[in-house]
Amino acid sequence: MLKVLFIGLVWPEPTSSAAGTRILQLVRMFQEANFNVHFVSAAGRSPHSYPLHRDGVQEKAILLNDRSFDDYLKKLQPEIVVYDRFIVEEQFGWRIREYCPEALTILDTEDLHFLRKAREEAIKKDQALDCFNDLAKRELASLYRTDLSLLISKAEIDILVERFAIPEGQLYYLPFLERRVEDVDVDAWNTFDQREHIMFIGNFLHEPNWNTVQFLKTKIWPLLRKELPNVELHIYGAYATQKVYQLHQPKERFFIKDRAEDVLSTMSLYRLLVAPIRFGAGIKGKFIDAMRSGTPSVTTSMGAESMTLEGRWGGVIEDDIAKFVQQTVLLYQNEKMWKESQREGQRLLNDRFDKELYESDFIEHLSYMKAHLDSFRSKNYIGQILSSQQFNSTKYMALWIEEKNRNR
Repeated sequence: MLKVLFIGLVWPEPTSSAAGTRILQLVRMFQEANFNVHFVSAAGRSPHSYPLHRDGVQEKAILLNDRSFDDYLKKLQPEIVVYDRFIVEEQFGWRIREYCPEALTILDTEDLHFLRKAREEAIKKDQALDCFNDLAKRELASLYRTDLSLLISKAEIDILVERFAIPEGQLYYLPFLERRVEDVDVDAWNTFDQREHIMFIGNFLHEPNWNTVQFLKTKIWPLLRKELPNVELHIYGAYATQKVYQLHQPKERFFIKDRAEDVLSTMSLYRLLVAPIRFGAGIKGKFIDAMRSGTPSVTTSMGAESMTLEGRWGGVIEDDIAKFVQQTVLLYQNEKMWKESQREGQRLLNDRFDKELYESDFIEHLSYMKAHLDSFRSKNYIGQILSSQQFNSTKYMALWIEEKNRNR
């Protein structure tokens, strides 16, 4: 049985973020393909960390900048290694190349961090978008050093290919992998009349979510609550801090609700998900959950980026504040429009994110790459350069820290 090693930035928390859900989907996909899955991380666990061992995954806590991981690699010798975001590749990639040189390496980007940061800077400083920042240099280097990079957004693939000339053969589109929503699921959804109020959800450690909550509080909700005098706005999210709780204003019908332990059950209580996202990258798990729970959503073109299909959306996409509020009120009150948005969300989920559309092709692609790995690598000249000794600063920094710790 072939072995795949996941190196996690953190231990997956599917109830906290879409990133946790994404990595768990990849783990299960490899299990279904009969891989022996191992998952390691140098991060501490939290009460919300998913118990991977219950699913038959072999877990191991590892140390950062420590040669004990080298001994682990020598013994395990995985055929495939998956890095959970580029920071992990920076930390551990050189060790994989040194001790498991024949392993096929995969970078799961989650989203392009440099793009998200550039968009944040452009919005906050009211300036033109400049993607080529210091973070881009690091992240693009990781893309080159790995054999294959997974992207959940076609828009990001276009940016990498057109703006940064990354070879398409080093990129692979693999969005969120969801099961189809069939009629039996739809019959169990709460009806229009059974639902009330509006909600938003997002991990507060993720800056685009925090910015969206602030924007809702200061720009959207003051207008919206005048139009919907009996409606409340409920904000859910993991890792809320005091600055988040300070926004809790019951008199304004603006409620901070903290973490939603069961996202789909929670969403199914609400008539709308409202998310005027102003910057970010990748695709947004909150909208997948909304479609899965039959909850129409109102968002911006940034929020819906790379998630629509031929312009279709399970709700409304609007960037103008006044029109955003107007369309939210209309969708909240108009049952016919609401039901059609719900059905469109179902169709969109099935047509764009059905895991049956992607899984088998992806595993076949990995098998082909593994069988022709030398050929693939021989064409990746920049990756070879960035992996060579003179460009391996992360390796020597890690060795220096390791030696410093040993002598302490």
